[in-house]
Amino acid sequence: MKPPLLEHTYPSGQTLQIVQGDITAEPVDAIVNAANERLQHGGGVAWVISKKGGPAIQKESDAWVRAHGPVSHSAPAWTSGGLLPARVVIHAVGPVWGAGDEDAKLTAAVSGSLRLADELGVKSIAFPAISTGIFGFPKGRAAGVMFKAIRSYFETNPNSGVRLVKLTLYDKPTVDAFLQAWGER
Repeated sequence: MKPPLLEHTYPSGQTLQIVQGDITAEPVDAIVNAANERLQHGGGVAWVISKKGGPAIQKESDAWVRAHGPVSHSAPAWTSGGLLPARVVIHAVGPVWGAGDEDAKLTAAVSGSLRLADELGVKSIAFPAISTGIFGFPKGRAAGVMFKAIRSYFETNPNSGVRLVKLTLYDKPTVDAFLQAWGER
């Protein structure tokens, strides 16, 4: 496992790391999937998570949507991790760039994922760069929104059981954008 490119500990004791790697290989309790509202994992990180996690993830996702309807930005769904090292996949619906109110929707997706992680007893969680792929959210802007949402969640919930948040970024351009945004905050 590669060392983090950046590590920050909040006053409440939780740690944020930026790492470059494959989110499906992270040895954490939960990973976040950048999902669509119908949990059809046909592209991007969702497809990789579903493929590597096995058919259980899509099967459980389909059952979730049948039982609860489409997933909102602020109330993510969750499934087992299937064959992944993570025991849980939290399916967060990020905004499509250009649809309006994108920053608030991304904030809701991140905050909702952390809230659900707490409800599920998750101590460590890995996030991808939500909405920066096929949904078109600018990487640097998404980084700033995600950093602010994570900090705000831990300020509001200092006793959160989530102790480690890893922003697990797959490619160098995304890593570079997140590190630059961290430096500018």
